[in-house]
Amino acid sequence: MFYTYVLYSLKSKRLYIGSTADLKQRFDEHNKGIGGSYTSKNIPFKLVHYEAFLSKKDAIKQERFYKTGYGREVLKEKIKESLDIICPVV
Repeated sequence: MFYTYVLYSLKSKRLYIGSTADLKQRFDEHNKGIGGSYTSKNIPFKLVHYEAFLSKKDAIKQERFYKTGYGREVLKEKIKESLDIICPVV
């Protein structure tokens, strides 16, 4: 399986969108500061959403969509209640 995932930074109060073949490992890496400079500077993270795909291309396509302006609107509406639980002013 391949995953598109959304993390919420408890430090910066922002969303991070990514894709991976191993969701648990990637989530652990983000919270250990392993990987990109953005995630290492904004730990800790909460996993707020993920979607599973059989195709890696589909997971990447969904990640790219969520990183567009309209895609972020769709995503925020999709996970609105979850975001309200974590931080009511997102």
